[in-house]
Amino acid sequence: MAWNQKLVVEVVDARNLLPKDGQGTSSPYVVIDFYGQRKRTQTAPRDLNPTWNETLDFNVGKPSNVFDDMLELDVYHDRTYGPTRRSNFLGRIRLSCTQFVRKGEEALIYYTLEKKHLFSWVQGEIGLRIYYQDDVLNVPPPPQPPQVAADPAAEPAKEEDKKEEESLPTPAEEKPPGSEEKPGEEPPPDPPAPDNAPAPIKTEDPDNSAADPPPPPPELEAETEEDDIVMEPPTPNWGPTPGDDHLMASEVTGSVPEVKVAAAGTINGPHPIARPLSPTSTLEPQESISIERSSFDLVEKMHYVFVRVVKARYLPTNGNPIVGIAVSASRIESKPARKTAFFEWDQTFAFGRDAPDSSSILEISVWDSPPGGGSEDAAARGKFLGGICFDVTEIPLRDPPDSPLAPQWYRLEGGGAHSGDLMLATWVGTQADESFPDAWKTDTAGNTNSRAKVYLSPKLWYLRATVLEAQDVLHSTAPLKEASLHLRAQLGFQVHKTKSVLTRNGTPLWNEDLLFVAAEPFADHLVFTLEARQHKGPSPIAVLRIPLTAIERRVDDRQVAARWFNFEDPNSEKARYKGRVQLRLCFDGGYHVMDEAAHVCSDYRPTARQLWKPPIGTVELGIIGCRNLLPMKAIDGKGCTDAYCVAKYGPKWIRTRTVSDSLDPRWNEQYTWRVFDPSTVLTMGIFDSSGASESEGEKSATRPDLRMGKVRIRISSLETGKVYRNSYPLIVLTNNGVKKMGEIEVAVRFIRSAPTLDFLHVYTQPLLPLMHHVKPLGVVQQEVLRSTAVKIIAVHLSRSEPPMRREVVLHMLDADTHAFSMRKVRANWVRIINVIAGVIDIVRWIDDTRVWKNPTATVLVHALLVLLVWFPDLIVPTLAFYVFAIGAWNYRFLRSSKAALPHFDPKLSLAEAVDREELDEEFDGMPSGRSPETVRARYDKLRAVGARVQTVLGDLAAQGERVQALVTWRDPRATGIFVGLCFVVAMILYLVPTKMVAMASGFYCFRHPIFRDRMPSPALNFFRRLPSLSDRLM
Repeated sequence: MAWNQKLVVEVVDARNLLPKDGQGTSSPYVVIDFYGQRKRTQTAPRDLNPTWNETLDFNVGKPSNVFDDMLELDVYHDRTYGPTRRSNFLGRIRLSCTQFVRKGEEALIYYTLEKKHLFSWVQGEIGLRIYYQDDVLNVPPPPQPPQVAADPAAEPAKEEDKKEEESLPTPAEEKPPGSEEKPGEEPPPDPPAPDNAPAPIKTEDPDNSAADPPPPPPELEAETEEDDIVMEPPTPNWGPTPGDDHLMASEVTGSVPEVKVAAAGTINGPHPIARPLSPTSTLEPQESISIERSSFDLVEKMHYVFVRVVKARYLPTNGNPIVGIAVSASRIESKPARKTAFFEWDQTFAFGRDAPDSSSILEISVWDSPPGGGSEDAAARGKFLGGICFDVTEIPLRDPPDSPLAPQWYRLEGGGAHSGDLMLATWVGTQADESFPDAWKTDTAGNTNSRAKVYLSPKLWYLRATVLEAQDVLHSTAPLKEASLHLRAQLGFQVHKTKSVLTRNGTPLWNEDLLFVAAEPFADHLVFTLEARQHKGPSPIAVLRIPLTAIERRVDDRQVAARWFNFEDPNSEKARYKGRVQLRLCFDGGYHVMDEAAHVCSDYRPTARQLWKPPIGTVELGIIGCRNLLPMKAIDGKGCTDAYCVAKYGPKWIRTRTVSDSLDPRWNEQYTWRVFDPSTVLTMGIFDSSGASESEGEKSATRPDLRMGKVRIRISSLETGKVYRNSYPLIVLTNNGVKKMGEIEVAVRFIRSAPTLDFLHVYTQPLLPLMHHVKPLGVVQQEVLRSTAVKIIAVHLSRSEPPMRREVVLHMLDADTHAFSMRKVRANWVRIINVIAGVIDIVRWIDDTRVWKNPTATVLVHALLVLLVWFPDLIVPTLAFYVFAIGAWNYRFLRSSKAALPHFDPKLSLAEAVDREELDEEFDGMPSGRSPETVRARYDKLRAVGARVQTVLGDLAAQGERVQALVTWRDPRATGIFVGLCFVVAMILYLVPTKMVAMASGFYCFRHPIFRDRMPSPALNFFRRLPSLSDRLM
């Protein structure tokens, strides 16, 4: 059998179509075109809200130059119904293949019908479900070739030839004495396919057709979760098989026997071999979880000597030998060999070549590891089996996209009469080499958890559970006259309860919405427990378990049909009826599940993939390295730092390799993200690894990774195509004050792929999806859901390999930044003052003009007043030109600051001169762990601040109440004066031209100080005498 991919379109219904038959109705049908295939539905006669419920499937073909990847749907009126004799057009839609999902993720979506041309008259919408589905094709077995009658005389000759061929030894069977294969040994297993290899077309043997296909590995599931749909059958992977990541490193001690070094001209380095190219799809995956093979043009090239040890043969040992490699000051041992037909290692090592003490000799030796002796100092205790040396200057240089070098057999020397052969490949490459991510590296000290990795956050959904009512729930509590019932809903660690309802007839009504956060894959159950409120506490009455896979998905605000579910007895194993409850359950895919703060969010896309818009560009980040880092821990009395960098944008996380014991680490790694909105933020954080130092033993497992600083880059501040290479200070705020941990050097570049008009159109669109505006979530509810999402992501990433620590995820997502801080209160007050400073400056300028502080400016203002009064059409253009002049004047500051992007500002944060007591209060947890006297002092200080805020709020309320008192007759005389004055002003404005009044008012306002009184104006005195409600407060 084989698999064939199809696109399934479920045409459900349409609403509010136009009448086209001349009798106030239409008879619509749907025509769909996809990849040259055209299909239509049945006609719904005389119905403006037709329901079809038909399924149309189309074969998915390879990318073609003839057919594009668009699905076209047209709605027509059938001309056989009604007096009309033509197929009247009712609307159309065009959808891209990137909007379609796999089976199981589909949802009913209503698309608005569009016009065919400018003068089309179209209205209404059509409901569709579109998804990809794999169908099983029964491939007939190949025809058997016709059997030819065998010649009896030729059969004996063939049997003799066959026996002679079997008697001849093959090259793989020629072994020296002592190296025969033991009986009972299993043949070598097939090399595993790499994680990022595309799956071949699934075929099954007729004998094993009943067996289920094996499930994909977890890493492949995580990779394919965000990938686009492949539009052509995948092909087998022709790439090299990656080696095992598990390496045991130790120093080679003891004396090494003398090994002859071949002459410079006689060293035969391995040469690259040609490999067949596998055809690939033109559609790029959405997010890749493997390190990108980019051009690495934003970072510096780091040269490494790569050594790939594959296998050995003819070794005079029955144990598990190891390979020792020494170059410069680095000595490393491989893991013990896996014994099959050969002694296999298949490991790759990368030795840095940028060090000034780099040696020109590469020594590779093979040692016999004693049985049960482990690998630690195995070379010192074991027997030397042979070795080989290379001149590093003669090793070939390889740069991608060159093909990998083919390993070759080399004769081992110095190990006796039967030293054996070793298959290996060695070359000089850079960090762009495909073998670099999984290779042992000199700067990571061989720690398996120190390699670079790309992670993906789980796909999160909002699960909305609307609890309507219950029935027949009091038959087990008959002695009670009435009961107070509430429903308790639990999903994982999330628990919500409805309000308690008193009922006597066993039919409580709630009508409440409960919102949860769920992560794919949906393996949990939503558990509802009906509890009765009693004196001893809540008592469970009935329980209901609903699998998440049975819950419907929606992408808009349409009403989901309510369903009845039967309760079961929680204390009985048998299914006993305990009543029923009416629920309305759905996954809301139209929301964006927030995992970051709104002002530093990196993604605003909704959960449902059908609602995603095409990307507008890509952002490339080159993490070069750090300088002058502070020691974070002490090992053997020496301060050291094992630093690594974590970056997040959207659902994609990256982690660089951990550089061990270096205060100036150099990573030079480059990553790429797809950008869907320019108003997003790329976040980077530097951490000190607690697991990179093996001398700590088990203590390092419980110690958290210490934070060393964070950098944020807003995508909208980047110019298209320009490379920003800057150094940012790593600043950390601790309970002892601000501390500079060092500097990080990064390079970032934004490349726009969308047209200019489409890119500018993004700025006019809302940040959050439509559901956040149609059915918004409360601020408190949104914060609770965000905290839940952060916990789910932290648990998911901590299960990866290598794991991303929980404290790293919480720090990157700012999960601990919402605690009360007096420093932040003052900083926000300063920000408010800076915002209104421009308004204050304008008020001061007007006041200076009124008092003739600058007579020339005052005269010009009088002239401008006359011009605007007599020509009022110039007011709006003048204001617009004034704003343009301000923006053009401030542009010079942008040109001077292009070299450096904005970053954390300790001065704006008021972190440079903050009080130590306030910092201790800021880092104190909830509940407080300080002494009662300290907590009482902080509470008194908070009360003092609250009293001042209370006074300011009271003054603002009093001013507003005085405005209301002008017409509410709280003071009859004041209101009478104001009303009479308004009547007089109205009469004057009716009789006198408006321009004359405006001219007189302006000249009166800007009159000379010799005509002014130092006392406040009568209007201000009148306003201050108006009553407020302050005298009524108790």
